[in-house]
Amino acid sequence: MKRLPNLTSLRFILASLVVLFHTFQFSKNRGFTSYDNFSIFDKGEEAVFMFFSLSGFLIIRQLYVEKLIFNSINLQHFFLRRILRIFPLYYLILIFGLLYYRVILSWFGFNFQNNYDLLHGVFLSATFFSNIFASYKPGGIIEILWSIAIEEQFYLLIAPLIFVLPLKNIVRSLLFFTVLYFWLYFSGFVDFLKSYKMLFFYFSFSGMCSVLLFNEKIRIQKIRYFIFITLAVYFTTSIFKDNLSNWAYHFFSMVLFGLTICQLVEKPILILESKVLNHLGKISYGIYMYHAIMMQIVGLVFLKFNFHLKISSFCSIIIFNFLVFTFTVLTANLSYRYFESYFLNLKKKLRK
Repeated sequence: MKRLPNLTSLRFILASLVVLFHTFQFSKNRGFTSYDNFSIFDKGEEAVFMFFSLSGFLIIRQLYVEKLIFNSINLQHFFLRRILRIFPLYYLILIFGLLYYRVILSWFGFNFQNNYDLLHGVFLSATFFSNIFASYKPGGIIEILWSIAIEEQFYLLIAPLIFVLPLKNIVRSLLFFTVLYFWLYFSGFVDFLKSYKMLFFYFSFSGMCSVLLFNEKIRIQKIRYFIFITLAVYFTTSIFKDNLSNWAYHFFSMVLFGLTICQLVEKPILILESKVLNHLGKISYGIYMYHAIMMQIVGLVFLKFNFHLKISSFCSIIIFNFLVFTFTVLTANLSYRYFESYFLNLKKKLRK
């Protein structure tokens, strides 16, 4: 399937927003100097929501095209490809996180309160219910796995659904699912959906947009720049969040992300198609997964030697964030090249 422009770089931009958000939260919680007055440093959750939209757009489009060409979907190959892409790094981070909070921290003289049964936590995480495990506050390295779990839960549901649906009913079914699920999520009738952040409507709405765009049934080029400007305002200010109710903010976000992705794939944007950004986009899964570890390591050094007390506030902010981001990118790059690439090559062979 033809590569869609701009989206690889978008992954890196969204991952960077998550890193900024978590370093901001980490700094604030540990008394480091932080930057409370800049909205862009507080958009990590929104970046994850847009990740959901991007994932739904790409995966549902892939499933739709496969069914269009072959009149069926090879579910076994689909889930094997997901396993090869997601599982190796997911379980590596999970194992390290469990060891870090139960063993490594104590070696350095830091106590961490584990408020959960180990076997129960391992079971929830290993079976991709990390969004439930995150409610026990097992530590940031483990807690970030919640979003990966949400993705896999959605695809376990949606891939078989698209498999059995006639092509002509896919858009209507995705629209029906989005509307019904959105209502259930915010109605309070099914409390666990919101409690465990099962935000499936982001995936399904963007997936519906991808099918409509593929069949040339979306025409929004006339408002292209309006959409991009709105997205820029969304991520750099708190205007929408401050003036919309919770459900309205999510609805607005869902629609904005879906329409933005539709516009991004229409034609290449020079800066987003640069080799550097595309490479960083390729390793964005690693950036997301490793950044909490790098943040903990740099934070431990700062706390152990009181660096944040020995230098100016401005220097503390710059150095802490620079070190976290640099070590994260370097680690993600090494991981992609020497660890993930083995499984990605298997995935490519499977696709062929």
